[in-house]
Amino acid sequence: MNVPQLRLESTNARIGLHTQQPVQEIQQAPADLQIQQQKAELEVNRTPSQLTIDQTEAWADMDLKHISRRIEEFAQRGYEDWLSGLARMSQEGDDLMRVENGGNPIAEHAKMNSESPMYEFNIGFIPRANSVKINYQPSKIQLNWQTHKPEIDVTINRPQHQYTPGKVNVSMEQMPSLTINWTT
Repeated sequence: MNVPQLRLESTNARIGLHTQQPVQEIQQAPADLQIQQQKAELEVNRTPSQLTIDQTEAWADMDLKHISRRIEEFAQRGYEDWLSGLARMSQEGDDLMRVENGGNPIAEHAKMNSESPMYEFNIGFIPRANSVKINYQPSKIQLNWQTHKPEIDVTINRPQHQYTPGKVNVSMEQMPSLTINWTT
């Protein structure tokens, strides 16, 4: 027996997609920056330090004196010796004037004037301690300064942006079809 047959033949549809990628370009120039600052002003005032060393007394202790000091000392010693001699002669005159009080003033005066004086002796250091005078004045420094703030000027550059959108093209590359055959 022949049974009728139904034959179906189909072709699938085929879609074609063609894409064009989007393009984005961004460019940004750096900001324009200008900085200006005046130099700081600095003024330094300094008084120099001073060191003074006075060795006059140390030299005098070693008997190395300036001539003006020697003259002054000799004049003073002469004046003192003259006064003491004057006082001694006045005392001797008073003793001679009072002969009635007894004693032998001429012999006593002769004995006193003929004996050499007793000198004291002691250990000494030449020059003596602290005979050199030292004086130091440190220097003084005064600083005056003035600073200036910087002047900053900034110009911002906007970004340059270009955008090309992408595209998608859709096409039908193959149309769908369906063929139906009837056979007996």
